[in-house]
Amino acid sequence: MVGTSDKPTGLNLYARYALAGALGCSITHGALTPVDVVKTRIQLEPTIYNRGMIGGFKQVIQNEGAGALLTGFGPTAAGYFLQGALKFGGYEFWKKFFIDTLGVEKATQNKTAVYLASSAIAEFFADVALCPLEATRIRLVSQPSFAPGLVSGFTRLLREEGVLKGFYSGFGPILFKQIPYTMAKFVVYELAAENIYGMIGKPRDQLSNSTVVAVNLGSGIIAGTAAAIVSQPADTLLSKINKQKGAAGESVMGRLFKLAGELGPRGLFLGLGPRIVMVATLTAGQFAIYGDIKRVLGATGGVEIGKASH
Repeated sequence: MVGTSDKPTGLNLYARYALAGALGCSITHGALTPVDVVKTRIQLEPTIYNRGMIGGFKQVIQNEGAGALLTGFGPTAAGYFLQGALKFGGYEFWKKFFIDTLGVEKATQNKTAVYLASSAIAEFFADVALCPLEATRIRLVSQPSFAPGLVSGFTRLLREEGVLKGFYSGFGPILFKQIPYTMAKFVVYELAAENIYGMIGKPRDQLSNSTVVAVNLGSGIIAGTAAAIVSQPADTLLSKINKQKGAAGESVMGRLFKLAGELGPRGLFLGLGPRIVMVATLTAGQFAIYGDIKRVLGATGGVEIGKASH
């Protein structure tokens, strides 16, 4: 559905998409910081944190106090604010670009490819912004004594290890994790929502806001589950590679292959259960918040190529 003159267009429209995405990602990832702390501990120290998710919570609180569950909250909220803006705003931008380039009819016939390409390109640029903050977060979680917070941790990492080694040693793993994750997330969400709206049998603009939110939540849960499974091995590698400095002269790819060999298939999927819970919850929350904020901001001037207008 193409925007009319009374709706925002161009940069104004995409700025609203970006703000909605930034808030959706920042709020959901920030709220799930305690879950992410426990998940990261399970991945990094499986011999110690071997009692599952609930047991992991109890261990962290018992050993370090409840405040430890909020370790990394600053870089998480800031990093995912930037990433959410570029991911959701970029996805809408590239989706429209491909629709305009191919034409609506051809884009509709190849909608899955459009969703996959749009999400992959958007995620690449989003990861450039996310990577330094994610490296800081993982260092703070894995080494609580490294720094007391975001700014001090960020500056120490920059000072001691430099931009490439300190902030971007995990860029490869982040791409391996986030690009398949985001491709699965958006394409499964789009197709799930399209099918749910199709079963309801009414155009979206005739449905109540609560029904639309319910569809966003349900589609988000399905999308998040798929995305978590697809990206789990790279998520484990990312936690491992950011835990400590690499050996002198060791390349990032060399470290990745070495770690993957040491972990094996079972090790690469450590923490999958908790991560499915976390990712399905935050993905559902993101799409619900994103849809609501878009509606409030009047950001409804995009182009849709699904069978149902959603």
